[in-house]
Amino acid sequence: MISNQILQNTIDGLKNIAHVELCVLDVDGKEVASTLAEAADVSVSAREFVASPADSQEIQGQQYFKIYDEQQLEYILIAKGSGENIYMLGKMIAFQLQSLLVAYKERFDKDNFIKNLLLDNLLLVDIYSRAKKLHIQSDSPRVTMIMESDNGRDAGALEITRTHIGSTGDDFVTEVDEDNVIIVKDVSSMDSPSEISKFASGLAQELEKDGLKGVRIAVGTTVKEIKEVSRSYKEAKMALDVGKIFFEGRKVISYGELGIGRLIYQLPIPLCKMFIKEIFGGKNPDDFDEETLVTIDKFFENNLNVSETSRQLFIHRNTLVYRLDKLQKSTGLDLRIFEDAITFKIALMVVKYMKYMEKFEY
Repeated sequence: MISNQILQNTIDGLKNIAHVELCVLDVDGKEVASTLAEAADVSVSAREFVASPADSQEIQGQQYFKIYDEQQLEYILIAKGSGENIYMLGKMIAFQLQSLLVAYKERFDKDNFIKNLLLDNLLLVDIYSRAKKLHIQSDSPRVTMIMESDNGRDAGALEITRTHIGSTGDDFVTEVDEDNVIIVKDVSSMDSPSEISKFASGLAQELEKDGLKGVRIAVGTTVKEIKEVSRSYKEAKMALDVGKIFFEGRKVISYGELGIGRLIYQLPIPLCKMFIKEIFGGKNPDDFDEETLVTIDKFFENNLNVSETSRQLFIHRNTLVYRLDKLQKSTGLDLRIFEDAITFKIALMVVKYMKYMEKFEY
């Protein structure tokens, strides 16, 4: 059923247009929404009207109308005043409210469908039959995005996101947990992953302008059939986690850009521990001093170029060579050798992954 607040906002707007006082009651005669400062008790007359076969009736100088939802009586509308003009205005307003009920119910049905689709709760035959019934294209290219912010859902993130995505009928904004907002976006007009990433970046900026902080958007791959939307959702979930581990500074991370991080994320923790022990022995990479860690990061950043790294660190070339030699003695890996550098880089990523997973009591 539609919320009382939506009904109140609707009749407030209709009153401003039609210049007639309105009141909406439930089938028991209780007030649901009203534009009257002090409404008279009309519960008895409303219940009598409900019991009558009439769909509209003038009672004590006021126009009464029944509002149905698929032949089921939902509300009684009262338009204050009598005469042909008030009757016609009341009929139009009743029609508007009935249309609102239909639209709201359709949105609710679509929202439930998308949630169940994301969570793999539907049989294949049900997916296509329900999509057809709800007038949802089954073969449009779509991508699933997950939006997360530091504010959480309490900041109205769902409604803010819906405002920016719009309500064209091709895009859907919903939620399946307490943390994230999910967007199922029709990308028929987008020709490449870069366009999708550009859209996500623009959305993140707009959401932050509207008060959401620390917005991060993870993007799955594009799917061509509605039955595959759940796969795009799972990919976006992985991208969100992997992005937190290996791409901390990025607001938008796509599943197709995870690289080796995607592989490391799927490794069992016991195997990771065995690998780290093999590479570093009993030494923890976190035990390296700050100078060594900065040197390692800058060396990788400059593609193992000794001269450029020493220049950016403002140190002599020989000083950098000395630091690399010292690291080689403690780990057995010479970062100037490509194979050792790859091993060391992967090991550091595995350590990051293990530290992240410790939060979940692995």
